[in-house]
Amino acid sequence: MKQSILVMGGGVIGLSCALELQRRGHRVTVLEINRCGGQASGAAAGMLAPYSENLESPDAFFRFCLQSLRLYPDWQEMVKKVSGRNFEYTNSGSLYIAYHEADLLALEGRLLWQQQFGSSGSILEGDALFRLEPNLSRNVRAALHTPEESHLYAPHYVSALEQACRLTGVEIHDNLGKLSVTEWRNEIAVQSADQRSFSADRLLVCSGAWVQELSDTFGLRIPVYPIRGQICAYEVEEKPVRHMVFSNQGYLVGKENGTLVCGASEDVAGFDTSVTDKGIDRLRKWNKQAFPFLENKIPFHRWAGLRPSTQDGFPLIGSLTGASHVAFAVGHYRNGILLSPATAMLAADCVEGKNPSEFNQAFSPERFGRRG
Repeated sequence: MKQSILVMGGGVIGLSCALELQRRGHRVTVLEINRCGGQASGAAAGMLAPYSENLESPDAFFRFCLQSLRLYPDWQEMVKKVSGRNFEYTNSGSLYIAYHEADLLALEGRLLWQQQFGSSGSILEGDALFRLEPNLSRNVRAALHTPEESHLYAPHYVSALEQACRLTGVEIHDNLGKLSVTEWRNEIAVQSADQRSFSADRLLVCSGAWVQELSDTFGLRIPVYPIRGQICAYEVEEKPVRHMVFSNQGYLVGKENGTLVCGASEDVAGFDTSVTDKGIDRLRKWNKQAFPFLENKIPFHRWAGLRPSTQDGFPLIGSLTGASHVAFAVGHYRNGILLSPATAMLAADCVEGKNPSEFNQAFSPERFGRRG
C-alpha cells in the first residue's frame, strides 16, 4: 500500500533510503537541517572495503557490509541511470600492508576467515608486491591483496543520489535548522526551526550524529556520538598509487581527478568540524612512510566530517516495538557510503513491515534500553 514517509536526514543514508522507498511506490519527503550530504557523506573517501575495514571476525556488521559491497555494481548503475549523472566507481582492489614479520601472521589469519566469505585475496611479498604497487616503500614486509574491494568519489555519488531522488519525485527540504518530532505515537508530525510542520504516515530517522537529540522524544537510549575524521589530499600525476592502501595507521586512495586522498585522523571534538595541524601532521607522517614520494609533498586540501559512532560499533536499523510506523537507520560510523544500498533495502523492508532479516536483532534501535 502506498504510504507517505518522512525521512529525517539528507546524508547518504537518508537519500539512499528515500530513493529506494520512492522507487517502491511510496510518497517520500526528506527533511535536512543543513544541506544534503554536507557532513560525513560529502567528506568521505568513498571506500567500499568491508574486508579491509572489518578485521577481526565475520560478525553481523561485517556480513552486512559484505552484502552491501555485492549490491553496489547494480546499485551504482541504477543511481547513474536515474540521475543522469556519472561518478567515479573503480574496482581498484586493496592492499593491507604490514612492516614486520610478526604482522604477517595476523594477515594470514585474517585471510583464512575472509576466504570463507568470498575473498579471492592473497598474501603478497617482495617482487610480487612491488610489481603490483611500484611506489610502495621497500620497508613494507607484506600485504594482504583483496581484489574485490572498490571505491567511488563520494561528493559526486551523493550529488547523484540527491538528483535521483528529485527526479523520481522525492520532495526535499533542506537548510531547515533544528527539527523537532512533535507527534509520533499515533501519527507523525515534524516541525522545523521556522515553525513549518510536516506530517506523514511513517517516519524514518536518518539524522546521523544528531540522532541523540531524539533520545528524550522517544524515551530511548541512543548512544550515537560524533567522531571527527580529518582527511587531506595531494595533487599527483599519473596515479602513483594503484590500489586502496590500508595500514593500522590509515588509508590512501587515488582518484580519477588526479588527487590522492589520505585519511583519517580521528578524535572526539563534539560537533566541531575544524581541521587541526596535529591531525593532518599525523596523516602526513604515516603516508610518507608508506609512499616515500610523499616526503616533501604538501596537501593541497584538508577537511573534516562528523562520523556517527555507536557504543557497540553496530548501526541502529529497524522499527520501534509498539510503534512500527517509526524506524531508524543511523550510526553507520565510517561505513555510510559502503552501507548505503544495503541499508536502503533493509530500512525500506522495515518501513513496509516485511519479514525480519538476520540483522534485525543485531541492529535493533532499542537494544540499549529505555531512558530512565
